[in-house]
Amino acid sequence: MRRTVFNEDHEAFRRTIRDFIADQVVPHYPQWAEQGHVPKEFYKKLGELGVFGIEVPEEYGGAGETSFKYNAVITEECARAGVSFGGSSVHTALCLPYLLKYADEEQKKRWLPAFVSGEMMTAIAMTEPGTGSDLAGMKTTAKLSEDGTHYILNGAKTFITGGVQADRVLVCARTAPPTPEDRRGGISILVVDARSEGYAVGRKLEKLGLRSSDTAELSFTDVKVPVEDLLGEEGKAFSYLTHNLPQERLGIAIGAYAQSAAAVRFAHDYVKERTVFGKEVASFQNTKFQLADCQSDVDAMQAVVDRALEALDAGELTPADAASVKLFTTETAARVIDKCLQLHGGYGYMLEYPIANLYADTRVSRIYGGTSEVMRSIIAKSMGL
Repeated sequence: MRRTVFNEDHEAFRRTIRDFIADQVVPHYPQWAEQGHVPKEFYKKLGELGVFGIEVPEEYGGAGETSFKYNAVITEECARAGVSFGGSSVHTALCLPYLLKYADEEQKKRWLPAFVSGEMMTAIAMTEPGTGSDLAGMKTTAKLSEDGTHYILNGAKTFITGGVQADRVLVCARTAPPTPEDRRGGISILVVDARSEGYAVGRKLEKLGLRSSDTAELSFTDVKVPVEDLLGEEGKAFSYLTHNLPQERLGIAIGAYAQSAAAVRFAHDYVKERTVFGKEVASFQNTKFQLADCQSDVDAMQAVVDRALEALDAGELTPADAASVKLFTTETAARVIDKCLQLHGGYGYMLEYPIANLYADTRVSRIYGGTSEVMRSIIAKSMGL
C-alpha cells in the first residue's frame, strides 16, 4: 500500500540523510560501537547538516518546522543502515521539547544557537539508582541559597544517555520535599553546565545494545546552579515531564517499527543468498511463512505509527494513545527481530551481522520511556479499569 504520511519535502530529506549515513556513518560505525560513543566532532557535522535545528525557530538558527516527521525519517534511515547517531536522539527528541516550551526568551537566546550547531550537546537526567520508573521517589535535591542567586545541587543519576559527552544536562531535582498528599510536587528542572565544580561523570555504563551511544552515571556534590538556569517554574517539573511523554514514547515506537522493517530486509537478503542442503534457505516453506508473518507485523506497525504521527502533529496524541502505540510496536518488534535472527542461523548471533545488533538494540525499547508493564497500566486506566 502506498504510504501517505510523508510528503515530497520529507522524502528529499530522506535522500539527504541516507547519503550522509552511507558516507559519514557506515564506514566508521564499527569503531564507534567498539569505543562506546560517537566522536564529539560528529555532532557538529549533524549540526551543519541541519539535523539539530529542524524544530528550532528561525530566530535561533533553526528551520522552524513543527512536524515530528523529520525525526521519524532519521530514525527510519538509521535503522535501515543498522546504525545510530549516538546520543543525538536524546538531544533533539527529549531535551529540545522542554527547551522550546519552558525556556524563557533569555535562555533560548543563550542556549538554542549552540544547540542547533552541535557545539552544546544536551542530555536529560531523571532516573536515579533505586527508583527506576518511580520518578516521584527521586532523592536528588537542589536547595536555594540564602541570597537567592543559585541552587546547591546534590545527588546522583544513572542510565543517562549522552551523559558522558553532554555539555548541559537537564537535571530533575527536588527543590521541595514531597508531601503525603502530593509525592509528585516539588520537583524542578535545572539546566546544569557540565563544567561546574562538583559535577562528575562516573562510570560509562557498558550496555547490551545501543553501544554507539554513551550512557553514564552522574553525581552532583554541592554544584552551584544559577537561578537563571532553572527551566520553567520551580516545582512544576513532573507535569512538564508528563507533557512530553507522548512524543517520547512515539519516538521509541517509530524506532521499534523501523528496526523491524530493517530486520525483515536483512533476513530476506540473507536467505536469498544462503544455501542449505543444496537449496536456497528462501526456498523452504518455513522460511517463506516466517518472513510472511514478519512482513504482516511490520505492515501493521507502520499503519499504527503513521496514524500516531499524524495525531501528534495535530496535537491529538494522548498519553494513552502513545502508550498503546509503544506497547504494540515494541512487543511486536521483539518477536519479529527474533524470527529474523533465527533465519540467519548461527551467523545471526555474530555481531558482524546487523541483525545481531538490532536484536540487542531493540530489547531496551520495552524498558525505557516507561516499561511495557507501565504502558499496560496506562492503557487499562484509560479504559476505566
